[in-house]
Amino acid sequence: MERVVDHLKGKFVTGLFVLIPLGLTIFILKFLFSFADGILGPYLDTLYTAMTRRRAHFPGLGMLTGAVVIYLTGLLATNVMGTRILRWWDEFLSRIPLVKYIYTSSKQLTQVFKEGKTSYRRAVFVEWPRTGVRAVGFVTAEVEREGESLVVVYVPTMPNPTSGFALFFRPEEVYECGMTVEEAVKFVVSGGAVVR
Repeated sequence: MERVVDHLKGKFVTGLFVLIPLGLTIFILKFLFSFADGILGPYLDTLYTAMTRRRAHFPGLGMLTGAVVIYLTGLLATNVMGTRILRWWDEFLSRIPLVKYIYTSSKQLTQVFKEGKTSYRRAVFVEWPRTGVRAVGFVTAEVEREGESLVVVYVPTMPNPTSGFALFFRPEEVYECGMTVEEAVKFVVSGGAVVR
């Protein structure tokens, strides 16, 4: 009887380890599809109903329209007039008190994935919020304060890396983490699920 229980337990655990990643993948893909389709989908359904006087829902149309909007935005951003519009838009958003922090941080984060342009010099570990606990941080600057060399480390919060803390550490308090900046950003955004 004990052998049967061990056999069932072993096979059950093995089955879980096979099905959980598959289930999570399906769940995340379904969530992303529903989320992307849900942004524009209801507006397109309303537009279709207004034009044809018939109610209908086309799954995936919102996501497809979103992809077209992203492509057209990229097309606009790569020409001279579009560059001027984007520069004006950046200046406008950076004047709005609360919006400027979120927008600037988000823009800086996306630069990590675009040609490696970022103000993050390297990814590191720091002992924070207390001794013995290590947090992933990004070195943003090295400064001199009152004759002492200090390293400025931005420690993001999970899973929203656009908010966090800029902290000063002595160079010997900053440890190499063995991750590139891009890998560390993925680690933070995934809430620690994606580890190299």
